[in-house]
Amino acid sequence: MASIQDRWRRKDPATGRLVPTGLDGKGLRYRPQFRDPSGRQIMKGFALKRDAQRWLTEQTAHIVRGTYVDPGAGRTTFAEFYADWSSRQVWAPGTVLAMNLAAGSVPFADLPLRSLRRSHVEGWVKAMVNRGLAPGTVHTRVNNVRAVLRGAVADRLMASDPSVGVALPRRRRAAAAMTLPTAAQVGDVLQAADDAFRPFVALCAFAGLRLGEAAAVQVEDIDFLRRTLTVTRQVQRGGAGRVEVRPPKYGSERVVFLAPGLVDILAAHVAAFCPGGGWLFTGEAGQPPHQNTVGYRWRTTTAAAGIAGLRLHDLRHFYASGLIAAGCDVVTVQRALGHASATTTLNTYSHLWPSAEDRTRTAAQALLADSCGLSVDSEGSTSR
Repeated sequence: MASIQDRWRRKDPATGRLVPTGLDGKGLRYRPQFRDPSGRQIMKGFALKRDAQRWLTEQTAHIVRGTYVDPGAGRTTFAEFYADWSSRQVWAPGTVLAMNLAAGSVPFADLPLRSLRRSHVEGWVKAMVNRGLAPGTVHTRVNNVRAVLRGAVADRLMASDPSVGVALPRRRRAAAAMTLPTAAQVGDVLQAADDAFRPFVALCAFAGLRLGEAAAVQVEDIDFLRRTLTVTRQVQRGGAGRVEVRPPKYGSERVVFLAPGLVDILAAHVAAFCPGGGWLFTGEAGQPPHQNTVGYRWRTTTAAAGIAGLRLHDLRHFYASGLIAAGCDVVTVQRALGHASATTTLNTYSHLWPSAEDRTRTAAQALLADSCGLSVDSEGSTSR
């Protein structure tokens, strides 16, 4: 039961008057106390009764709302909590590296959680911006640290997340940040690629595979009769030049429908380089190629093609843009690319879909052509 004790005065049971105690004039006079949800008695001293009542009211309200935080629990530092919390998380190895990098970069690692303020997070963000980190990198690190802080809130070590509302640098719009190679550029890269690497480029450009997914394809994943490719694994860096084969990103397991021409390219590659099956592409010791190996071959190929600044991942954007230009809907593109949700697809490629204005003009042009007996070509122009 909550109460406020007057340490300097007590009621005389005989007279009912307040009389001095042995602590009269010593220390803080008022001591509010209550029992927390675990049944432990919590108390604190105040000089003024109104301050004691205010504190007691706030703590009682937190208990009622379910937001109570043990004052002693907040002594745990950010680094101590992260070490304990991260050990209980189910993460992929890549996520472990990203989370450790973010948590290790904060300047408030040794600060008790109860002392952590929004200003500390703002100072960290500002320092990253001043160091020239890309906006996307800043966003990723803040989101990772925010997950830690939310874990502390859920464990009742903090009353609230101090990172909420912190301003982050603006990221470039997808339309401005994305590089879309032209069909001619893709053709030049394919022409410049050697026979063993050309199918790798083709899988990225005409099936939308990520680098790690293409590197992990096995001959058995390709159904040449049905012209499909099943994506069930990816290659990740394992350190010291090693590779690790793991399941693909969440939601990325999928069946890709292959163009007949791509099937022909893959069939010729299998016949020439891996007639016995196994990995479609190989690196050292018969293992799938490492990202660094693929990156080197890509840079060599684009240099031979006379194309600068083009990333291998841009071929995935090229594939997505082709699907959209052909009239594929959001869900179709999402499934083809292996995005976890249609939201991811829209956030990345919404600028490539025709706008309402485009569709209105096309529809109106079709109405005009029908009414006037005109024919409409592929670009929407009319003629008799």
